[in-house]
Amino acid sequence: MAFIMVFIAELSGETEIIFPEICALTIGAWVSEQQPWKTNKRRIFLLMSAAALFGVLVVRYVHIPLILQVCLCFGFTGFILTLCKTNFVPIISACILPVYLRTESWIYPISVSVMALIIIIAQWLMEKYHFRPVNNFVPCEFDIKKQIIKWSKLLIIFGIIALIPFQNHQIYFLAPPLIVMFTELSNTESPARKRPFNIVGLMTFSAFIGCLIRLLNIYFNFPLFICTAIACLILFVALDKMKLFFPPAGAILLIPMILDKSLIIKFPFEVLIGSIILCCCALLLFKNKP
Repeated sequence: MAFIMVFIAELSGETEIIFPEICALTIGAWVSEQQPWKTNKRRIFLLMSAAALFGVLVVRYVHIPLILQVCLCFGFTGFILTLCKTNFVPIISACILPVYLRTESWIYPISVSVMALIIIIAQWLMEKYHFRPVNNFVPCEFDIKKQIIKWSKLLIIFGIIALIPFQNHQIYFLAPPLIVMFTELSNTESPARKRPFNIVGLMTFSAFIGCLIRLLNIYFNFPLFICTAIACLILFVALDKMKLFFPPAGAILLIPMILDKSLIIKFPFEVLIGSIILCCCALLLFKNKP
């Protein structure tokens, strides 16, 4: 899926087609035996499409400081997740990424919608022919008051953490997949909370592999779609060895494929520091049951 996505992007010259979160979706919807989110196929399509469109609309029409644009997108995704009774947090990255990249093209939400559709069709075929268990949707039972408190707390904590990086134009200390990780770990029922060191290590490893393989494209002119395929294969082997199918790792792996080459060397170190800070905040500041 990632190979085809990047191949089409290179062939067409439309970089907006490259959507790193697609790797996270394939990990959750295709690779892991049990889908990690309480959602169904209709919600996957509608929520991904709405989040991507909202992010582009914010860039085009909401002219406020970058940190406020990101917080607006973060709050919007929290609202629609609660409204749709799901914990399908990858939409956070889909909404925030165009703000980071200053994407105004309608190609981005269209490509996200098309890829989400491909993901759910392939998942349906896998379930039909018994390649993976059927995903039975059980809506999340949210206490609205507690959800409002939780998302307000997430926004405030994120806003405080983001002040220094955004002020110094070092926004990838808080790359969109790290915000997804932060949200996931804030859920006290998430299995990922039991393995924080592994999560930080996996996110850093993914960023490092993505950057290392991207160097083949920068310095040796390897096609980007080949680099993407190699990076994904390495990550999938690592996930299998660790028995830790954490979708945000797939998204952070592909971020280097769309970064300016001047940012590649420092990106893994930014991810390491950002992961540690966000992981600690999620574990220490969110302890009450939702």
